Amino acid sequence: QDIDETTTPIEGTLLWTIGKRRRAEGGFLGAEVILDQIKNKPARKRVGFVIHGAPARSHTQLFDKEDGETPVGEITSGTFSPILGKPVAMGFIDKALAKSGTDVFAKVRNKMIPAKVSKMPFVPANYYRGPGN
Repeated sequence: QDIDETTTPIEGTLLWTIGKRRRAEGGFLGAEVILDQIKNKPARKRVGFVIHGAPARSHTQLFDKEDGETPVGEITSGTFSPILGKPVAMGFIDKALAKSGTDVFAKVRNKMIPAKVSKMPFVPANYYRGPGN
């Protein structure tokens, strides 16, 4: 639900899924667009959001200001995080606003709810790596 046929791996922050050799050689489906986005950066980026109010769900519009005049992105999935104790979401936003800590507004049930761009994962992984790692 967060990635679809209109999303490139670069917009979805999934560059790691394209091997270095493929990036260097090209020649794969979509290579022209993907290699251009690697070089020039995409217009939008998948980021996380911490929502300060009701949870924002799929297709919730994002705005740069509370007046709701300028749409700048869309939530693709959202839920309440029991670990963080607040709603979180993922979605796409204009690259100019994609920096962690940027304030935006989500239109939830016709109300403008404050949200903040956040790094993902929302909760750091604490894997046991064994002795000496």
